[in-house]
Amino acid sequence: MLNQICHQLGTAPSLIRELFAYGLQQAAIVGAENVYDYSLGNPSIPAPAAVNQAICDILSDTDSIKVHGYSMAAGFEGTRTAIAENLNRRFGTNYKASNLFLTCGAAPALLSVIKALTVNSDSEIMAIAPFFPEYRPYAESNGAKLVVVPADTEAFQINMTALESLISPNTQGIIINSPNNPSGVVYSRQTLQTLAQLLSERAKEYGHPIYIIADEPYRELVYGNVEVPFIPEIYPDTIVCYSYSKSLSLPGERIGYVLVPDCVTDSSDVYAAVAGAGRAMGHVCPPTLIQLVIERCANEVPDLAAYDENRLLLHGALTEMGYECAKPDGAFYLFVKAPNGDANAFSQKAKLEHNLLVVPGDAFGCPGYMRLSYCVSNEMIRRSLPAFKTMIEAYQ
Repeated sequence: MLNQICHQLGTAPSLIRELFAYGLQQAAIVGAENVYDYSLGNPSIPAPAAVNQAICDILSDTDSIKVHGYSMAAGFEGTRTAIAENLNRRFGTNYKASNLFLTCGAAPALLSVIKALTVNSDSEIMAIAPFFPEYRPYAESNGAKLVVVPADTEAFQINMTALESLISPNTQGIIINSPNNPSGVVYSRQTLQTLAQLLSERAKEYGHPIYIIADEPYRELVYGNVEVPFIPEIYPDTIVCYSYSKSLSLPGERIGYVLVPDCVTDSSDVYAAVAGAGRAMGHVCPPTLIQLVIERCANEVPDLAAYDENRLLLHGALTEMGYECAKPDGAFYLFVKAPNGDANAFSQKAKLEHNLLVVPGDAFGCPGYMRLSYCVSNEMIRRSLPAFKTMIEAYQ
């Protein structure tokens, strides 16, 4: 006998990965220049030069254990201190190394927090549609129920009316992802303040805290003067999950953290439970080399000029053609309404007729919309525009 939940996860198809694989196959047949792949959110801008230099400098050290040995379970104190100092400088906080638990990216961070908050089979974790599809297995594999709040398809903020009706005494936490994957929308301060007030009222009513789980891998990817509020400033019971995959273009290096501020209710117990969850799942001692890099590069920021150029080009061209799109103020995604209301049919037709690969929004909890990852070459976007125009004309 096998664990059926794990078996199901292992055999379930990933449409994003299937589209990406199809694109590679077609590129070998018709040429890469004739495939327009918007499927995968793989950062395309180079890592900051300081990151690459740090790797070279660290690797020149002849002390193999220092460079390649184990760290402590929660990560090196020097790395955690550097991260805390960066947050303190930017947000006026007073974090310490002891507030941080380093992880192999945002996925283990989220898994550890969800597992720590799942007290029994009735525990509920909420997600706001549209949301990253992996939230569901993260919750359900740990015995929690994922409660989905339907999307606000007008502004792609939070549907507060729906949320208020779905929150319950079993609600342990609510995942907030801003800037959002897949919409690219940034939740406004007003939205977050309204949410904080609602959660505070319900926590008092139910007699236990309801934690915000702030999933923030795109926090530094924002354009113009749009504010990305730091959620612990607004709602004290916020646990932050972060990854350097997008901000430093390091998805393959797998480094991130859980931040448990002292203001969190039962903060020391929450931190211990997060650490215990990481231990139970084997998510401890993140890679030493990249920890040492982050210690040196915690203050580095991405150069977003290329993403911004792509964002403006794609959003401007598609809206001019008649597509309806959420306003993408952050991340590197464009969320587009399917002209016929059927994103799966649109995606299939675009794929077969034009090698135009877009991801239907069903898995993100928002049918009828499509995600386009614009962390691609500007030239590919320009080459793809005639295909988009032909597609929408076919539906008009």
